[in-house]
Amino acid sequence: MTELSFHHWLALGVIATAVLVFVTLFFINAPYGRHVREGWGITISNRLGWVIMESPGALAFFGIFTLGRNAWQPVPMALGAMWLTHYVHRAFVFPLRLRSGKKPMPATVALMAIVFNVINAYLNARWISELGEYPTTWFQNPRFIVGVAAFVIGMIVNITSDNILFSLRKPGETGYKIPVGGAYRWVSMPNYFGELIEWGGWAIATWSLAGSSFLIFTFANLVPRAFSNHRWYQKTFPDYPKERRAVLPWLL
Repeated sequence: MTELSFHHWLALGVIATAVLVFVTLFFINAPYGRHVREGWGITISNRLGWVIMESPGALAFFGIFTLGRNAWQPVPMALGAMWLTHYVHRAFVFPLRLRSGKKPMPATVALMAIVFNVINAYLNARWISELGEYPTTWFQNPRFIVGVAAFVIGMIVNITSDNILFSLRKPGETGYKIPVGGAYRWVSMPNYFGELIEWGGWAIATWSLAGSSFLIFTFANLVPRAFSNHRWYQKTFPDYPKERRAVLPWLL
């Protein structure tokens, strides 16, 4: 089997797994954050867990990317910079800003995320630096332009939504409050909405099965959790805004 064939089937495997994850998460809440609970084995701190499970998205991607024959061509470098901008922030900046950094997270959650992030890093890094073809003219392609614009918009939505959440708690506070402002005017989980826009942009900019598989898995992972969090808000706060949707404005 050639690497191209292996890569193709591995991406299809991620999509098949996404379907299973999507269905499962409607019955089982992922046990971290507000849904953390006993029965999932050894726990680590929330902050450490985020670093452990997200860092492969940056480190594995970078290592694999540099091995590609096209790695230092202009378009692959631009795409790689997009990816690393997200994952360096998610793995090494976001965890340090967590006010709930000492909350427990099951180590099994982090380990499962590591497995996915290594596979996902391989699929995308290998495609853009070796298996795919991105001539310099790709910079002028509408798919690249639209994809990059969506990626940037999604990242802005994601980070600004996180900032609103961080601002709700003063140092030492641990309780939950109703977030307001920004995209919270429309959805309960705009940080998830931002990630969906980001990886939708990535799928368009790379125009690849690898990028599409990541978008599909992101949707399968985040949408059920967004519904769980949305129901939690409605149950916890009687005055929770009724016009808000869970993750997609006016739709879901």
